[in-house]
Amino acid sequence: MKTTYAFLLCLALILFSCKEEKKVIQDKETPIQKAEKQLALLLLDAEKANRIPRTLDKEGNMHWSNPKFDWTEGFFPGSLWYLYEETKDEKWKAAAEKFQALFEDHKYKTTNHDLGFIFNCSYGNGYRLTKNEAFKDVIITAADSLLTRFNPNVGCIKSWDVDSGWQAERGWKFPVIVDNMMNLELLFNVSKFTGLSKYKDAAITHANTTIKNHFRENNSSVHVVDYDPETGAVRGKYTAQGFADSSSWARGQAWGIYGYTVCYRFTKDKTYLEQAEKIAAYILGFEGTPKDGIPYWDYHATNIPNEPRDVSAAAITVSALLELNGYSKNDYSKSIEKIMTSLASDEYTAKVGDNKHFVLKHSVGSIPHGNEIDVPLNYADYYYLEALSRYKNLK
Repeated sequence: MKTTYAFLLCLALILFSCKEEKKVIQDKETPIQKAEKQLALLLLDAEKANRIPRTLDKEGNMHWSNPKFDWTEGFFPGSLWYLYEETKDEKWKAAAEKFQALFEDHKYKTTNHDLGFIFNCSYGNGYRLTKNEAFKDVIITAADSLLTRFNPNVGCIKSWDVDSGWQAERGWKFPVIVDNMMNLELLFNVSKFTGLSKYKDAAITHANTTIKNHFRENNSSVHVVDYDPETGAVRGKYTAQGFADSSSWARGQAWGIYGYTVCYRFTKDKTYLEQAEKIAAYILGFEGTPKDGIPYWDYHATNIPNEPRDVSAAAITVSALLELNGYSKNDYSKSIEKIMTSLASDEYTAKVGDNKHFVLKHSVGSIPHGNEIDVPLNYADYYYLEALSRYKNLK
């Protein structure tokens, strides 16, 4: 009897323990729930200041986006749109509308190429989720402004003007950065909205010119190609935010894989699918990348492993891989799982209430310029939230 009783008692304890363990697992917050709590606090900060959070300064204080114009200004409202999509909580929708309205007039700006980043991530997501026609009108105007920077002689959209600032010191005439691939989604969308081919034609031409001139034999990308605006000839290839002209700036590789995945989505041209796959092979096959899949800010920085990581590059890359995995015969699921697990870990996701209420830690803006080194960045959070949304559909 004692033996039977002891056995039943042990069995009961085991079953109770299993139930408790299961309860702990069930009660554990998901990454999106953690992000929602953190961004709820960031939203309070933003509303108090009526400013858009960008990053932290060297002293660890909030650095707001420049209200006159800031290429990152669309990411915070874009993150709010993703939270609205995930939670259906109207507060996120109201907040997204409020903060994107702060820069609506920038839709007329023709002196900067970043209108795709700004308006596709904010108003674009807003239109996708609400079908608000006023949002679509804003997007179309922004695309018209972006299109003024397209030069048919070059076959590209001009990235930076070179008549002032540090760009004026480089001797460039028509610089095009690989980041510009991220602005093409705006043009493709507006072609669908309007039925006009001029937008997608410019996007396709830009993508083709970039394949021809930005990518090396090993499928890595240079950062900047400078063109002659009259002849379209390549004047030189450089870096602005990477370690060296010949190196592989981590976020630049991420912009490339994301941009060509988008091009394939809209065109179904296998040239773009193959290009995205080639860039993925370079990124995922690079031997110097740490085991957790979070790259150093430049693959060829000289002090590796004592160089900063760039979480923003990882977030952009994994979001692109999640989409690419649905198109390609290649299976990227193991790499996706590794990167997503790393990003969700305590190493890279801040505890709620820390990190000045940004979600992710350890990103890099521009080491050559001494800006935003080992800090949170609003675009790292944006692409992470996008990746979390896409991750639900990973098979």
